[in-house]
Amino acid sequence: MVERFHTIEAKGVWLTLDTAVGHVRRFEVERDGTRVRPLHTAPWVDDPAVANDPSILPNLKFLAGDFFCAPFGKNDVEDAPPHGWPANSEWKSLGDKSFVGGVTARFELGKKVMGATLIKAITLRDGHPFAYQRHVFTGGTGAVSVASHAMTHFARDGRLSFSPKAFGELPPAQQESDPKLGRSLFAKGARFTDLHKLPLADGTTVDLHRYPVAKGHEDFVMLVEAKDSPLGWTAAVRPDAHDIVVSLKNPADFPVTFLWFSNGGRYYAPWNSRHIGALGIEEGRAYLANGHAASIAPNPLSDAGIPTALTLKPNGEAEVRHVIGGVPLPSGWASVFSIEAGLTQLTLVGDTGGTLKVPFDQNFLV
Repeated sequence: MVERFHTIEAKGVWLTLDTAVGHVRRFEVERDGTRVRPLHTAPWVDDPAVANDPSILPNLKFLAGDFFCAPFGKNDVEDAPPHGWPANSEWKSLGDKSFVGGVTARFELGKKVMGATLIKAITLRDGHPFAYQRHVFTGGTGAVSVASHAMTHFARDGRLSFSPKAFGELPPAQQESDPKLGRSLFAKGARFTDLHKLPLADGTTVDLHRYPVAKGHEDFVMLVEAKDSPLGWTAAVRPDAHDIVVSLKNPADFPVTFLWFSNGGRYYAPWNSRHIGALGIEEGRAYLANGHAASIAPNPLSDAGIPTALTLKPNGEAEVRHVIGGVPLPSGWASVFSIEAGLTQLTLVGDTGGTLKVPFDQNFLV
């Protein structure tokens, strides 16, 4: 019998992958006697009515944690579902390899992406509050948009912080434009540079550093990394969970961060207005949520030298890397001021001026 839920662990860190769809179902970190669970799982993943509904895609039926998209958004180049086969189909375990101080689990996607074989490698290290993820394409032709689709959840107000961004941009169409199906509030097609002033459709603005920005809405925004940024990061302070959710990347791999605000703004199945307080922190190499074809065609980002797709190598490998983690929230911190990576540790600086240092493998993102 094929194992569906594959679990690995190192000292102080646990991860379970749902191999039916490649979603991280469980990720837990323990530090100084406190255990945190930084990732979000949709409330319907164990609902038989959803699981047995043929009209709902596997990606939505078992929406959880973090998953890899290839392509990101609609699939209008190959015959595959939105977010691609990596987020909707089975992964085969290639086994776990233990090493001094940790473990790496490898999985192979059962289907091809643009003719390429795709390998997922997840590494946990003793004492590191992170999951180190590699996605490696072998062979294939053409190019594909990609994203690592992490999600967290807020039970009450929280704060967001980011590495420096060149600008934010909103898609030309809202997530939900039919009021019978849902509700979106962000403006359409707008570009802005002050993250404290994201434009809304009614002419007002909201502060992206706060969660939630509104109630009962479904919205999406793209943040483009500042030029020559050495480390891309997002930090979500969740006072309700007493933790900080951390997403880390090399901007050369993922030059943009997509924020997906899913806060009760979809009325149809499986959402049914019950997906509340969710935030996608999605590190991407894509052109907005416009789909595969738009990301591999010339577009305003690629014309500006910002890659929106990963070029595959018929006789070689192409890969991207992402680090997701969580740490207990230090007393008195309301937000994260900055994050800096050293060779063996990551330093978080709080708004109070205090620092938190945790083990980190900087070489992973080089």
